[in-house]
Amino acid sequence: MDGDPLRPDLDTALAAWAARVRANREQVDRVREVGDGDFYAPVATSFRFDPARADDPLIGALQALVRPDDVVLDIGAGGGRYAVPLARVARRVIALDPSPAMLALLRAGIAETGVENVEVVEARWPVPPLERQSPEADVALEADVALTVNVANDVEDIGGFLEAMERAARRLCVAVLLEVPPPYEVDALWPRVHGEPRATLPALPEFLALQLARGRLCEVRLLERPSTGPADPAVLLARARRMLWVREGSAKDRALLALLAEPRPPAQVPRLGVVSWSAPART
Repeated sequence: MDGDPLRPDLDTALAAWAARVRANREQVDRVREVGDGDFYAPVATSFRFDPARADDPLIGALQALVRPDDVVLDIGAGGGRYAVPLARVARRVIALDPSPAMLALLRAGIAETGVENVEVVEARWPVPPLERQSPEADVALEADVALTVNVANDVEDIGGFLEAMERAARRLCVAVLLEVPPPYEVDALWPRVHGEPRATLPALPEFLALQLARGRLCEVRLLERPSTGPADPAVLLARARRMLWVREGSAKDRALLALLAEPRPPAQVPRLGVVSWSAPART
């Protein structure tokens, strides 16, 4: 730490982050009743760009960080919720995601909206050099802005993930995280379904401490997120089953159904943190 009491030790911060991600994964592996498959396939439609939600405050905040001549690398682009609107203000968007279900929705959104400056890459970040030579990944994964939205929380090697982001970015890096650990919607249900406390993932506070340890001076903007009102019961059930890893028809699923039928106060919607920092100078 070089005697600086205000700067956390980097090795300690990286180890603490990795330990939380590992504990979360090990807990899931211990209690899960279903396999991975394409994890996001059942709820992928909720991650696509919806023109009716063009007033999403995060879209505006991200567009404000992008210049007209920028190339944006959207890491974990999902169904295009942010890649598509960013394509309207940037020169080009490289949308990268490992989920075929998500990318199918992204391609559909590209066709529906008529944007022509989004390149789709099916890959997990960081992309190994050999995979960059595949036909679909035959693009230079370099950009002016490297962006990741609600992806970093469960990345165990967060140091390697961020270093790869910084190598890819010529100007700016942007990470968006919730102020509380995801998936916050089911944390209160987890102990009653699985009989043990939830091993929570790191979130915005831990990310900012990590960035301080990495010596990165960040700008942070907190965004209030409007309540979307009562969710469709079928969608809520599908999301809860996915997040709790329960099998339809099991004893835990029956417990979940009973819990969802109980009256509950409206959940407080956590804020989003938009964290941006200058890409380190290339040597």
